[in-house]
Amino acid sequence: MTLQQRIFAISFSIALFIIIIDLVRRKKLREDLSWLWLLTGAVIILLAAWYDMLLFLTRLIGAVLPTSTLFLFGVLFLMIISLYYSTKISSLHDQVKNIAQQVAILQTELQRRDRSS
Repeated sequence: MTLQQRIFAISFSIALFIIIIDLVRRKKLREDLSWLWLLTGAVIILLAAWYDMLLFLTRLIGAVLPTSTLFLFGVLFLMIISLYYSTKISSLHDQVKNIAQQVAILQTELQRRDRSS
């Protein structure tokens, strides 16, 4: 990895850290979700600063090029994010369904009271 590529990668990950911390500070990103993004920035810094680690991981998984290793990790990261958000959406869907049922029951009770009065 050339010096220019390392500087770019480290600059990118530092910018990512700053953006994440700012989003958490402004309450745009919840604290429980920020750890994954901070971890991603830390891994980018680690791999940019320690290129031999990326080469080791490339040999370990049997890839030919370090870019293949980075691509694999990127795809795995996106799969984990998608799975996490799918479970969150499923949970929120169930909550919305339960609330809608409770509202319907309350509306029915109010209509009965209005008729009986």
